Amino acid sequence: MTEILLKLSTRPEPFPLFVRERLEVDAKAIIARYPVARSALLPMLHLVQAEEGFVSGTGIEFCADMLGLTGAEVTAVATFYSMFRRTPTGTYHVGVCTNTLCAVMGGDAILALLEKHLGIEHGDTTADGAITLEHIECNAACDFAPVVMVNWEFFDNQTPESAQALVDALRAGQPVTPTRGATLCTFQQTARILAGFPDERPGVLDGPAGEATLAGLRSAREENA
Repeated sequence: MTEILLKLSTRPEPFPLFVRERLEVDAKAIIARYPVARSALLPMLHLVQAEEGFVSGTGIEFCADMLGLTGAEVTAVATFYSMFRRTPTGTYHVGVCTNTLCAVMGGDAILALLEKHLGIEHGDTTADGAITLEHIECNAACDFAPVVMVNWEFFDNQTPESAQALVDALRAGQPVTPTRGATLCTFQQTARILAGFPDERPGVLDGPAGEATLAGLRSAREENA
């Protein structure tokens, strides 16, 4: 019992000094965007996730220290939002939408096949550290269902077979091109972008609405004409 209590009461090891100094520069740039420091918590969590690939106890303590919050306050936010991972994440976070429309169109079948093919379940990471697989509630792309996202980039109109080929290519280090939007980067690089730092990837400003989206828009306009 004493050993357990000691483990629970031990504070996380801080970042190495050279890492902390580098993170402090970025953290101060983030905090300067807001009139109140605590308002910077979400991008700060993305910042520490970019450093380690997940939000660790060390990252939580860093955010708390920089923002004048308690560890409990930071933890409450980090554990509320599913975009913040609490365990190490693979190079590629593969999210399969299993919300209603995607599920009806084959999202459940895609998830089941990927779990079997990769030998992992929702939330787990492959032994080679390449893929973390999750089912997610909605990718906000119902007109392209079923949708898979890799590090939040869209792969539309997927099938179990195409999704399997996608993860195989990712694990093999082969180039993979999203259906629309920017080129792929790693999960940690994506987290840094979400922290608010410049996204300089080719195609980041491309990706106009696809035909399925435009068809719905045309129909609405015709009906209201």
